[in-house]
Amino acid sequence: MPTMIVTGAASGLGKCIAEHAARAGYKVGVLDLRLEQAQLVAESIGGMALQADVTDLPSVERAFDDFGETPDVLVNNAGILRTGPLLDHSPEDFRRVLDVNLTSVFLVAQIAARRMKNAGGGCIINMSSINGINPSTQCGAYATAKAGVIALSKQMSMEWGVYNIRVNTIAPGFIDAGMQAPFFENPDVRDLRSSAVPLKRLGSADDVADCALFLASDKAKYISGENITVDGGVINSVLMQLPRS
Repeated sequence: MPTMIVTGAASGLGKCIAEHAARAGYKVGVLDLRLEQAQLVAESIGGMALQADVTDLPSVERAFDDFGETPDVLVNNAGILRTGPLLDHSPEDFRRVLDVNLTSVFLVAQIAARRMKNAGGGCIINMSSINGINPSTQCGAYATAKAGVIALSKQMSMEWGVYNIRVNTIAPGFIDAGMQAPFFENPDVRDLRSSAVPLKRLGSADDVADCALFLASDKAKYISGENITVDGGVINSVLMQLPRS
């Protein structure tokens, strides 16, 4: 049975990815700081709840030990969002966003990669965002961290390919799930964002999970160092929003 650990898997995109993986036949480690919520997800999919603070190395090491085997796939999904203009960001908030969204990706991936190296290989998928490609207003720390995830993942793929470890990133766009879901409760925002997407709809958690399961599969066995946008084409549609003359 193939194995996968998903961080931030107690809710949102992480939960959906864990559910898709379980249906695909994976033994899934549902890793989250919130143990009770992780247990509920794990029970519903026949997985294993793992508690860890992804910014704390010993905590993550214990969770991997508890899982009992080297995961074939790691999905680094845990993240937080702090909104507001950069002029109002406190140093503490800025550091916290980078710590959870970027430093944790390094820590958890390093732990996984050391074990994958000894096991003969593996696959790491790090969650970025279209904000990491083109930053938007009110989320400067988040965009900075997600841009770092893309660069860090390319570095990982370059250094760890020799160990048969593939590393890729997924950059979701306007996804009606997880941290973004509250924004789309406003019907005006929902309509505005949907109309800006070339496919004329918001994305779903399933859209992101499908991409993750593809990257984890043998169908992507020669794909590494890539950042795949799951955004309905919005990242490339700037000129659509501008008049021709």
